[in-house]
Amino acid sequence: MRNMFARLLGIALAGAALAAVVPAGAADYPTKPVRWIVTYPPGGTTDLLARLMGNYLAEHLGQTFVIENKPGGGNNIGTEFVARAPHDGYTLLLVNPANGINQSLYKNLKFDILKDIVPVAGIIRVPNVMEVTPSFPAKTVAEFIAYAKANPGKVNMASSGTGTSVHMSGELFMAMTGVKMAHVPYKGAGPALVDLMAGTVDVMFDNLPSSIGHIQGGKLRAMAVTTEKRNPALPDVPAVAETVPGYEASAWFGMGVPKGTPADVIDKLNKAVNEALKDPKMVARLAELGGTPMPGTPADFGKVMESEVAKWKKVVEFSGATVE
Repeated sequence: MRNMFARLLGIALAGAALAAVVPAGAADYPTKPVRWIVTYPPGGTTDLLARLMGNYLAEHLGQTFVIENKPGGGNNIGTEFVARAPHDGYTLLLVNPANGINQSLYKNLKFDILKDIVPVAGIIRVPNVMEVTPSFPAKTVAEFIAYAKANPGKVNMASSGTGTSVHMSGELFMAMTGVKMAHVPYKGAGPALVDLMAGTVDVMFDNLPSSIGHIQGGKLRAMAVTTEKRNPALPDVPAVAETVPGYEASAWFGMGVPKGTPADVIDKLNKAVNEALKDPKMVARLAELGGTPMPGTPADFGKVMESEVAKWKKVVEFSGATVE
């Protein structure tokens, strides 16, 4: 009897210990604040989207979603941080175009975006916008091409960092037009926009959400959007493709978590994001930013990630760009 009691006590203690290390399921999640890592400084599209969606999730899931900016390394410092974080659902990544580009641009990445980060949900897809200061001499894409060719290497192209969609949209433009511009990378769209508006740099292919307010306020002039067709948020602004046939680039954003995060937690987050993308106020806000919602399952967003990695691999190879 004494031995049986000891065995039962041992089983009970083992069960209690196991329960202590197993993460809480979706029924309880989240029970504490959630960190959402943005790989750029405040002021850019990734930061703006995370704060918009984070506020909605906080209201509907009952816990604070803390937006934590971890810029640097061309987006890779913050991404690696999430890839190495505990897989308990309390560290999220705002997945962005640089994640798809960097997979082929960087030769010595310490993570694989398709293996170490698990897709949760897509948020939006947006065009980039080719923009200059109001005083820039060229008024159209055709005039810009002519001006840049007449002044080779004198036009400075700002970006939110090497390998971002902002950078690679400009690289694609150069490859397809024969224009030569000097690339000036910044640590995020915020500081790049400050210098662009000051006239320190000449042009930027920025994500529309972080620039549209400056465009509408007259501080920047939109020359063209980078999607195949015009965008409803800027209906009078032509597409680059109207002058450069076949040109197309867009930015995509979503949520990811470290590999090994419980499936029920992923599903709960996915459901909440999809509900946000149906909320009239959220939809209206995203439309103001020029964004098209990307609802769907985790697998749907996974397919987007895979296709973007493949697409930008071709652009990286075409441009010859590489980072060690």
